[in-house]
Amino acid sequence: MAFTALIIGDVVAGIGLRAVLEVLPGLRARYAPDLVVVNAENAADGTGTSARQAGDLLGAGVDVLTGGNHSLKRRDFHAVLRDDPRVLRPANLPGTNLPGRGLAVVDTPAGPAAVVNIQGSVFMECSEPPFAIVDALVDEARAAARFVFVDHHAEATSEKVAMGRYLDGRVSAVVGTHTHVQTADARVFAGGTAYMTDLGMSGPHDSVIGVRSDIIVSRFRAGTKGRFEPADGEVLVQGAVVRCDATGRATAIEAISLAP
Repeated sequence: MAFTALIIGDVVAGIGLRAVLEVLPGLRARYAPDLVVVNAENAADGTGTSARQAGDLLGAGVDVLTGGNHSLKRRDFHAVLRDDPRVLRPANLPGTNLPGRGLAVVDTPAGPAAVVNIQGSVFMECSEPPFAIVDALVDEARAAARFVFVDHHAEATSEKVAMGRYLDGRVSAVVGTHTHVQTADARVFAGGTAYMTDLGMSGPHDSVIGVRSDIIVSRFRAGTKGRFEPADGEVLVQGAVVRCDATGRATAIEAISLAP
């Protein structure tokens, strides 16, 4: 039996969340995914996720929510991370005794699927480098599921590519999030792992990675420290569709980018 996963890149602010909820039924009809994964760590006004937003996405049929460096910004979300095994944050966020986990296993029509969430260490803070913890996470995921998908929330392109190469043949896909710019390198490696450096951003693209352009330009030109405000124009939903064979090996990956 073949397996299809729909993985959606960083949702930015309410405008991005509404776009994802609007296009999701059409994406389901077109691709018939067995698994839907959404990175929601920027859904709440561009930083963090609220409990209500998590509920909206899960209620719309999203199977797993992944996160990133902003996952702990909203206090009401901590209870969701503690209590709902479908909601992840990077396994190696900095700190101790943090709510949540970095691995989820969910039942799908084609059998169990696992999602691993890790954070990069280049230009980012983390408790441990991702390469130090990923083997144990992948081993645990593979013990529970044939289909294993890794969200590597990282800044540096080289770190993401290296992770994809390192895990080639052991997981179904490694996809990058965090930089909000969709990359043109979707491919299947020789070992059967689909890879894409960054899924892109589900949010306002008439912006600087989701923030009003005038605020960011002023910051670069004059050093001003204005509050980041989400933009509101040219909304796109971006991500990828990964297809696998019955063994869990990827057979294809297709980037998606569409307006609601």
